[in-house]
Order: sequence, then C-alpha cells, then structure tokens
Amino acid sequence: MALEVIRGESKNRGPSEALADRLALLGLNGDLYLGYPVLSTSDDRVRVDALLVSPEHGLIAFQIAPHSPGTEDDWAQLVEAQDQLFAALESQLSRYDSLRRGRRLGFDINTVTVFGTAPGEPLVDTSGSGIYCALDDLAQEMRSLQGIESTYRSALQSALQRVSTIRPANKRSSVTRPSSRGAKLKEIEREIANLDHWQNRAAIEMPEGPQRIRGLAGSGKTIVLALKAAYLHAQHPDWRIAVTFQSRALYQQFESLIVRFTAEHLQDSPDFSRLTILHAWGASNRAGVYNTIATHLGMPPRDYTYASAKFGRDDAFGGVCGELLAVAEAAPSVEPIFDVVLIDEAQDLPPEFFRLVYQFTKDPKRIVWGYDELQKLSEASMPTMAEMFGTDESGEPLVSLDQQPNEALRDIVLPTCYRNTHWSLATAHALGYGIYREGGLVQHFDDPKLWLDVGYTKTEGRLELGRPVTLERSQASTPEFFPRLLTDTDAVLVKKFDSELAQDEWVAEQIQQNLGPDELEPTDILVVFPLPWTAKSRALSLRKALARRKIPSHLVGVNSSVDEIRVIGSVAMAHIHRAKGNEAAMVYVMDAHSAGMGNDVVTRRNTIFTAITRNKAWVRVVGHGRYMDPIASEIAQVREEQYRLRFKLPTRTQLDAMRRDLRGKTKEEIERLQRTEENLRDLVHALDAGTLSLEDVPLALRAEVVSRLQPQLDLGPIDDDA
Repeated sequence: MALEVIRGESKNRGPSEALADRLALLGLNGDLYLGYPVLSTSDDRVRVDALLVSPEHGLIAFQIAPHSPGTEDDWAQLVEAQDQLFAALESQLSRYDSLRRGRRLGFDINTVTVFGTAPGEPLVDTSGSGIYCALDDLAQEMRSLQGIESTYRSALQSALQRVSTIRPANKRSSVTRPSSRGAKLKEIEREIANLDHWQNRAAIEMPEGPQRIRGLAGSGKTIVLALKAAYLHAQHPDWRIAVTFQSRALYQQFESLIVRFTAEHLQDSPDFSRLTILHAWGASNRAGVYNTIATHLGMPPRDYTYASAKFGRDDAFGGVCGELLAVAEAAPSVEPIFDVVLIDEAQDLPPEFFRLVYQFTKDPKRIVWGYDELQKLSEASMPTMAEMFGTDESGEPLVSLDQQPNEALRDIVLPTCYRNTHWSLATAHALGYGIYREGGLVQHFDDPKLWLDVGYTKTEGRLELGRPVTLERSQASTPEFFPRLLTDTDAVLVKKFDSELAQDEWVAEQIQQNLGPDELEPTDILVVFPLPWTAKSRALSLRKALARRKIPSHLVGVNSSVDEIRVIGSVAMAHIHRAKGNEAAMVYVMDAHSAGMGNDVVTRRNTIFTAITRNKAWVRVVGHGRYMDPIASEIAQVREEQYRLRFKLPTRTQLDAMRRDLRGKTKEEIERLQRTEENLRDLVHALDAGTLSLEDVPLALRAEVVSRLQPQLDLGPIDDDA
C-alpha cells in the first residue's frame, strides 16, 4: 500500500501539491484528498485544503496558511478556522453509527495548519486546538498522532466518499432462508459499500477541461457521474450542470442517486434549476440537451418523426444535431449555456451531439463522458477525438486527453465489474464479438490491449493483431463475493424451446419461483426483449402468462412512465433501449434466437450482449427455433472453455473487411432496408391495432410472403387451399 493522491478542486493547488509531495516522501500509506470534501454546517460550507486518511496516522484535516501569522488577530483567525474545521468534520462523521464508539467517534479527528516557513510562537492560546507547523516540521509533529483501527476504516471511507447511501434502503426483512437467492442478493448488496480506487478518483478528480471515463457495464460509471455531479454542485452552486444520457429510463436512477449524494454533501436537496437531469434529445413535454440548445438558438426543436423521415431511423438524432450544429457554426458567435456537461452511455450518441455540447459548454470545456466501447447498440465504431469534438484551423483535435504532471486525470479506466459475474461477462463478450461463432468474429476493436484495460488478463498467446490469444477475467477485476456466493451454472443459464409459447410459460413459471421460494422481489427482476418494434406484442403474451399466476407486471413506457423502469410490486419488462443503463438481480433475455437472424449481425449481437450485462447476479438466456441453436452452442462452448476467450485476433486486413462487409452498405441500400423495415413494422402495428386483418391481404400475396419466409422461420408447410 502507498499514498494515493486524489485531486479534487483546490484553490491552493501549488501549496497542496507541495504538501502531497512531502507526505509521499514520508512513506505514508492511505488516501490524500486535495480540495475535498465540502463540509456543510448549519451556517456555512467549510472547504478542506487536504484530508489524509492513514491507518498509521489517523484522520488529518489540513489547512494551508498563505503566510505566517504576524499578529494576535492572525493567530486568532487560524485557531477559529481549525475549530470550525474540526466541528464540521465531527458533525459530519457523527451521523454514522458505524463510526462511533459509545457516545464518541472511534478515532481522533486531527487538524493541522501548515506554513511555508516556521510560524514562531503562537500569540494566542492554542492548547486543546490542533497542530501549527512549517512543512519541514510536519513529520515530527505527526509522530504523536494515533492511527485508525481497522474496525472503522471501511466505514470512514464510505462516509468520506459520500457513498453510504448506495447501500439499498430495502433491508430484505422478508428473507428467512439462508440459502435462498434473496439471502445471497442481500449479502452481495452489503458487500458493495465503498468505491474502489479508480471509482474514487473518477468521482472526485476534475481537470480543467474534458475528461473521459471508460469502463465495462457494471463498473460504476453511472454512480461515478452522479457523485461527480453532486460534488461539483456542492462546490459551485451557481454553475449550470447538465447530466445527460441516451436512454430515458435512466431518469429515475440518476435522480435518485443525485438526491442522495447531494444530501450527503450539503444535508440539503439539490437545486434542480442549476443541476439539471436532461435526456440527450428531449421531448415536447420535457427538456433535453438538444432541444434546450435549439431553443437557445431560436430554432424549432425537431422530433423523431421529422428526423427519421429526413435522415432515416439510425441517423435520426445525428441528423438533427448536425442541422443545429450548422446553424451554430454559421452564427457570428454563440453564448454557451452549460458550465459542466456529464454524459452517460456516450457510446450510443452521435459525434454531432458531442460537437454541439462542445460549442455550448463554457471554457475550459468541462465535458465528462462515460462509455463502454464494448457495449454499442449500433454497428458504428467509437469515433475519434477529432470526429467527436472537431478540429482547429490547423487540423488538430480540439480536445486532447494528454496528461500533465500533478493534474487531475483526464482519462480514467474502471477495470472492475461489480454488477456482472465474471461468468456472465465472458459469456456476453463471447456472443457480442462472435468468439466461438462458426463463421468467426463479427467485430473487434483496433487495439487488442483494450482487453487488458477492461479487466481481462492474457493466459496464452500474444495480444497482437493476427495472433492467437486466450483471455480470462483477471482476479483483481473480479469481486471475491461472486464465486463465494454463486455458481457458474446458476449465474448463467441458457434454454432453447420449441415455440414462443413454451418459452413464455417457462419464464412465467421461473418468475413465480423467484417471487416465492427464491425470496426475490418484483423489483429484483427485469425481462428484456431484444427487438423494440415487437416488444409490445411480445410483452403482452408474457404478461398474460404472469397474470394467470397473479403476478403484476408492466412494459416500461406502455404500462408505466417511459422515464422509470421500476414500479413497486410489479415485474418490469423493457425492450433493449429502455433497459439499457439499468440493472436487476435476475434478468431474463427473451427471444435470444434473434441474435442469429438477419443481416445486421453486429447490432443484433451487441443487443444480446447489452441485455445479458443488465444482470447483477443471475441471467437466463432463452429463445426458440433453429436460430437459437448457434447461440446456445456458443454459450456452451464458453462454459467448456471455463469462461476463457480463446480466439485468433484479426489482422488489419480482416478488421477492414469486417467493417466493409458488415457496415459498408451504400446509402441507397441502407435507405431501402430502412423503408422495408418501417413498412413491415407498420404492418405489425396495424395487425396489433385491428385496423388491418390478414383477410385484407390478397391470398396470392400472403402465400408468396409465407413461401419466402418459410426457410428462414422454420414455418410449417403451406396449405394452398387455406
């Protein structure tokens, strides 16, 4: 263990770094926070120049004096500042039962005022106060300080990180059986109490400019962004901070997290007129980043109907953002709107959106985006910095993530996945990339070393293009409680059925088991349908099966608000775009055979990957028909390989061929496919609504359609007389 320096916002950056350097030379262990936390009292907000949490030297709050005190009044102000700092820390920490021993805290709070040079004898009584010393004398003064017993260390970190409230409010008092799934889930939720090293840095550190946070699904990106928003709001209550995302179902999660984290910082509610939670696009009845900028420019915000008609379904949002960007770039000048923009699920947003955000964020462009480039729902690759934010007159990218010494990190990777078991994560990646697909890989990223960044380790071969390699989840990136509490065969289960009806009945029976002997609750369950355009009709079938078992359920956005995924007492169902960004203990991935159908193989496999990674304990991958066979076979092979990914990395030529073959359709081909898909979708909707019946379609045309679909869908023989 060594001294970890976490750089929050500090008004004394130079002296703070000098203090950090001196403490590092002392060989201390622990965490040193610069410019963090903000402590709220009934009268004021107290800023801490530096805060050390050390097993050997305890909890020390530092204030850095700009100059040595020369008068009695100077000394009196320093003593008062230390007393205020002590009182604020004691008030903050005393709220936590886990930090108290009887009526007092279980450790000392130490306060130290550091001077550049020796301050001389105090001109006021400092007995019973803290330590006042020069930087050179700090080591000697700290020798007398007591450390923190291990009993309190974890709880203290949780209190200082402001994450004590991420422990679930649900105490699961109905759990009675130690071996039930509910009991195991209770233990898992208790284990996830503190931020790890990288999450902690990502939440607090804020460079003077853009910042990128990368991590797999379940690595904590959403929690980190919510914490960062609450922290910045506490530091700068006058700033306009926007938190945005692509999936509207994230509203509920972000609002809950930000309210709780702001209460931890300020003991008050957030001011949502300054800290705004905005959908990336917005709607007629709800503000979003796009429509806020459009209104600011005096332009009419465009809706999906307009955008999809003009630009096509896949390019709808990028198209309207591009229109607005052209207006902004043609204007003599634009007035920025936001001080900070925090973007979640950035991999699903178009480059035009990022350029808009860049234009309308004040200097120094505090834009933070979290993303998982291994979790895209489209067939597009992650754009470069130049594509995302544009270039200057010389062609250089406007945004650089180059790191400067002693600066808050600009590029952070969260390597540990706390939501998904290593079994389900390896399964999801194997399916998403086609690791064990009969026809070979369907996609891969340019730099093979990205596998190491996201928590895999190489066990055989070489991580070079064109070379065979074997990968597995590293021990450091896998929480120990998963293998202790769960088994691989229960964590990931795949089943193939003969029909859709058989599949739905089995899932309904399993959910009944989950809510009974398993001791799970309805909000612990999420049913995901991969195809958005069939989700309504598919959910209806499963809801009927659940209703026969007296189990309430809802389809997000149809039987409940589009902005919230959970309804107390009801099992949630959602298509993939509504489910994205959310999680549940038990996830049912319906109609998984869809991953083996169609020409858009990358999109379909990305969808199944994303659906699987919604789980935080158990996932059931179910489907029917012959297209389920390869999916079930690939999952079986992952298990046979003991959840290792064994494959040959593509060559550069093969990478280019993948992108050309899978994403290289001409604009005319894309538009024709989109029109055909939209026409088929309209047909399905008309049949569902009862505005069209099959009898309205000429018999010869019906027979022709069925004869063409029969080889793909395994339909029974056609009766020409029917």
